[in-house]
Amino acid sequence: MYAKVLVPLENSKADQAIVDHVRDLARKHGSRLLLVHVADGWVARYQNQLDLQDSEEMRKDRAYLERRRGELAAEGFEVETLLEQGDPARRIVQVAEDRGCDLIAMATHGHGIVKDILLGSVAAGVRHRTRIPVLLVRA
Repeated sequence: MYAKVLVPLENSKADQAIVDHVRDLARKHGSRLLLVHVADGWVARYQNQLDLQDSEEMRKDRAYLERRRGELAAEGFEVETLLEQGDPARRIVQVAEDRGCDLIAMATHGHGIVKDILLGSVAAGVRHRTRIPVLLVRA
């Protein structure tokens, strides 16, 4: 049912909740996993236009994705990683569509509607921009 699952990671403690959940789901469905982190710092936003090198934050994000990939691959999962740049919700949806993902599985902080309105929510942005099923797991 879910051949390819996109899993956005934010390089925080919240990631463990979705990784644990997706591990079971992927095992049941034989799913391939695509771990994605969207860097949205200053260098990430202007890297291509200004021909900038990766920032220290981006290097850490790549290392984090690779560590997570290695953990899941050691358990027998087929896993790819991708470090994207820009608006997180938009990039997550675009990558999911471009890569033919059947599911987007992501952790949420569940900080409430007021904070979502004031700060925005990547999960809400993804949910409203895609027709691909979205699984939200509270971290």
